[in-house]
Amino acid sequence: MTPSTAMQRSNPEWPPPRGVDTAGGLSTSPTPSRFDCRSLDVAHADAALRQAFAYKGLHTAGMSQVHYLGRSKKTKITSLDIAHRAGVSQATVSRVLRGSPLVNAETRRRVEDAVRELNYKVDRHASSLRTQRSGTLALLLFEDPTPDESHINPFFLSMVGSITRACAREGQDLLISFQQLSDDWHADYEDSMKADGLILLGYGDYLAYTGKLEKLVAQGTRFVRWGAVLHDQPGLSIGCDNFNGGRIAGEHLVGLGRRRIAFLGGASSHCPEFFDRFRGCDAALREVGGAMEAILQVDAESSEEDGFAAARELLARGGAFDAVFAASDLIAVGAMRALADAGLRVPEDIAVVGFDDLPMARFTSPPLTTVFQDTKRAGELLVETLLRQIGGEQTQSITLPASLVVRKSSGA
Repeated sequence: MTPSTAMQRSNPEWPPPRGVDTAGGLSTSPTPSRFDCRSLDVAHADAALRQAFAYKGLHTAGMSQVHYLGRSKKTKITSLDIAHRAGVSQATVSRVLRGSPLVNAETRRRVEDAVRELNYKVDRHASSLRTQRSGTLALLLFEDPTPDESHINPFFLSMVGSITRACAREGQDLLISFQQLSDDWHADYEDSMKADGLILLGYGDYLAYTGKLEKLVAQGTRFVRWGAVLHDQPGLSIGCDNFNGGRIAGEHLVGLGRRRIAFLGGASSHCPEFFDRFRGCDAALREVGGAMEAILQVDAESSEEDGFAAARELLARGGAFDAVFAASDLIAVGAMRALADAGLRVPEDIAVVGFDDLPMARFTSPPLTTVFQDTKRAGELLVETLLRQIGGEQTQSITLPASLVVRKSSGA
C-alpha cells in the first residue's frame, strides 16, 4: 500500500489541495520532497504542503521553505519584478538603472519608486557578466615633482574628490593608480577587465604624451583627460578656457596701470595650457599697444621651487617689469618668495597674479589674486563624459569658463 492510498483511506478530507503530488510519498528528511506546485503561488503552496504533512502526522515546525520550480519561498527580486511593479518594460528598467537620459522624468520616478518599495539591489557581478563591463573606472594620476613625498599636484586634489563622489553617485567603483610619465601607462586596462575606461590627470610634456594617447585611441580604449581642448587632439578632454583666463588676468593688470608683465611658465606647444594663458595675456596687452616680451618670459613647471627659481632668473636678466603673471598658483607662491628676498614689495613694486585658485591662495602674504578653475565641475564632467562614451552615446570635449578672483597681491 502506498502512502497516498493510506491517506485516502484514513482521511475523509482527501484529496489534498490541488497541486500537491503525494505519489512519491512524504519524506521526514530535513529537506522536504519536491511537490508539483506549478499552479500555486508561494503562499498556497506552503499551506498545501503543511496540510499534506498534517495528514501524515508529521511535524511542520521545522519547515521554513517551500520549493517550487527550483526556487525558494524567499525569491530574489529581479529587474523583471521592478518592471511589473512600475508598468514598464525590463529594458526601460535597465536604462533607468544605468542613468540613461533617454527615459522621461515620470517613467524614471515610477521605476525608482518600485526599486525602493521592493528593496531591489543591483547584482553587480551578474550585470558585469551580461554587459562585459566591470563597473569600474580607472583614474591614472601622473606624479608631479613636489617638496614632500606625495608627488601630487595640489591642484588635482579637489578634482580627485569630485571624481570619487561622482563615481559613487553613478554606482561605479574607482581604481586610482599613480603613474610615472616614463612608464608604459597606456597598457590596456579594458582587456584585463580592470576598468571600463580611463580618466587621465596630468601629463608633463604634451608632445611626448600625445603618442601614448594615440595608442589608446588605436586600441579602442575609452578615455577622457583633463587638459587643453585642441582641435587635432587624440581622444576627448575636459579643460579650462586658458586663453580667456590669461586674457582676463592681463586685462586686470593693464587696468591697474601695469604694462611690463612678466610670464613665469612654459610658452610653447609642449605645454599648451600654459601657452594659451601666455597668449591670452599677450592679447590683453596688444589691445593697449603693448606685447609680452621674450626677456620677461621664463619657463617653469608647476611647483613652488620652479616658481622661486624662475623669478630669480627673471631678476638676473635685468629686464624691467612691474607685474608677474604666473602660469599656476604654485609658481606664483615661489615667485613671491623670490621677490621678497630681493627686497621687492608685492603689490607696491610688483603686482602678482596666479592661476588655479588653490586653497593656499587665500593665505599667502598678501593673499593671491588668481584665475579660478572649477575643479568640482571638472571632476563631474570627466566621469559623466566617460560613462556616456562607455555607453555608446555621442560625446565631445568640453571647455569650462575661467573667472578672476581678485585679492591683494595685484594691488586692486
